[in-house]
Amino acid sequence: MRSPLQMAHILKRVQILPTDLDTAWKFFSSPRNLDEITPDDLKFEIVHLDSETMFPGQMIHYRIQIFPGIWNTWVTEITLVEDKLRFVDNQCIGPYALWHHEHRFEACDEGVRMIDEVHYHIGFGIFGEIAHSLFVKKMLKNIFEHRTKVISEHFSKASD
Repeated sequence: MRSPLQMAHILKRVQILPTDLDTAWKFFSSPRNLDEITPDDLKFEIVHLDSETMFPGQMIHYRIQIFPGIWNTWVTEITLVEDKLRFVDNQCIGPYALWHHEHRFEACDEGVRMIDEVHYHIGFGIFGEIAHSLFVKKMLKNIFEHRTKVISEHFSKASD
């Protein structure tokens, strides 16, 4: 039988930020900024946060609305932090059988190349794959498109 990682879907986004590594890292290493980059329709809410600065082993508890009137608890653990290079969050409790999200940062001529790579699996066998095809894939695409737009606006304002 294949593991969830072997069955995972991959979502990858690359974005150039017109800023330096210190500024980019300061923004993304603060879990509070997730609220700013998450679409309003998810009604994202941090329920528990034990530090304003990310660290390995940190547990972050959220509440999101995955459909109108349907709320979901989401708990992630920050499993890896390499200062100004990358960090990883893994879902411990939430809507996915697997959620592994790596955020990487690289200095480049234009500023900072930010790479988001998510390995995720819904579970529930064929029913999960049908749900993925019908709406989950599109929902995640929309979330990350929203993030790209908001992050672009945030860093273009910051560089003015």
